[in-house]
Amino acid sequence: MFTLRSCALALTAAMTATVLLTACGQDQTAPAPSTPAKITLPPLSGRYPIGTTDLHLVDSRPDPWHPADKRELMVTVSYPARRTGERAAWMSPGIAAAVDRIATAAPEDGLTPGTIDWGGTERLASNSAEVDRTGGAWPVVLFSHGFGVVRELNSVRTDDLASHGYVVVSISHTYDAQAVEFPGGRMVTSDAKPDPAFLATAMDTRVADTQFVLDQLDRLHRGENPDAENRTLPAGLAGALDLSKVGMFGHSLGGYTAGEAMYRDRRIAAGINFDGSMNAGKLGEVVEHGLDRPFMLVGADGVHPQTGRRFEHSHVDDADPSWGQFWAGQPGWKRDLHFDGAAHNSFTDLQIAVPQCAGLLTPKLREQQVGTINPARSVDAQQDYIAAFFDLHLKHLGTDLFDGNSPRHPDTRFIP
Repeated sequence: MFTLRSCALALTAAMTATVLLTACGQDQTAPAPSTPAKITLPPLSGRYPIGTTDLHLVDSRPDPWHPADKRELMVTVSYPARRTGERAAWMSPGIAAAVDRIATAAPEDGLTPGTIDWGGTERLASNSAEVDRTGGAWPVVLFSHGFGVVRELNSVRTDDLASHGYVVVSISHTYDAQAVEFPGGRMVTSDAKPDPAFLATAMDTRVADTQFVLDQLDRLHRGENPDAENRTLPAGLAGALDLSKVGMFGHSLGGYTAGEAMYRDRRIAAGINFDGSMNAGKLGEVVEHGLDRPFMLVGADGVHPQTGRRFEHSHVDDADPSWGQFWAGQPGWKRDLHFDGAAHNSFTDLQIAVPQCAGLLTPKLREQQVGTINPARSVDAQQDYIAAFFDLHLKHLGTDLFDGNSPRHPDTRFIP
């Protein structure tokens, strides 16, 4: 059954992006800065410099929301690189402009156009750098964003995982992503509606997107160029993907996508759900049947939309019954990791951006968006747990991080 609670977890809120993208500017008493505020992304925690490239992928299936058109996606591929070079932008000009329009759409929020320099931030990834092949072929991890968001707002975790020796592929789910920029500057904006029918279609489409991307990565590994424009690929990318070792993680509806895609496609060996209900539009098959492969739930604190009760998103709290149902029927390796003081958007790049915009927003709004958790410790823990999870289950490297609560990360604990 679709509930307000499951909607609130699958989305960030109704029409999520407006809430997300105004996070740096809703304090109506704060004057606009004389120069646009800039965001700095944190350093990589892994040993490898990383390269990145975007691919435009076109499927033969019709788009479910625009059936006269073929389904098309944009994905970002990040990977270990031999050396650094020209750094990639956090957001392309089209995405940055779309984000700024959304953020300033309501004048009463107090944010004026150009207050935030969305396009001026650089990732710690080099455009089309040569792939590092010293480690042979790299395990592959897919990422799925939240409903009504953009994949670019999840770059911190995807880039960081690549620096630990992975090819990480971040997918934009067209028409439920808030905006997608295709080659030539063509923009496609969201048709997203936070209702059960749309979300049910979105989930089936996201799973099909995931399977299609895996098929295209197989072509890429074999030396073909799956890019619709046949743009030049980074040197060494062909043959660099170990598709016998595939994982997936996602945030919000993307976390649900990771579980559902794992259930429907055995190529995916391990997955993580960051704070996403597994009941959006319909109860997931992953909940009904469980998985025989490793899966981790990662939860934040929340407020129940109907009762106002504060709760910890976990399998032992009935605010989101889908987690408890999944946990009870999950025969494979499982963990339920909670971030104390975190909020739903702490698991996006807003965990980095909002504290840097502290002078432009009220303490209440900051807490709503990214909670009270220490931002640096939150990011450090996310990077550590994600890399250790895939190291354990894809590379089979030993770790004690999942044996119990870690003194290295005082804001996290496992829910038994």
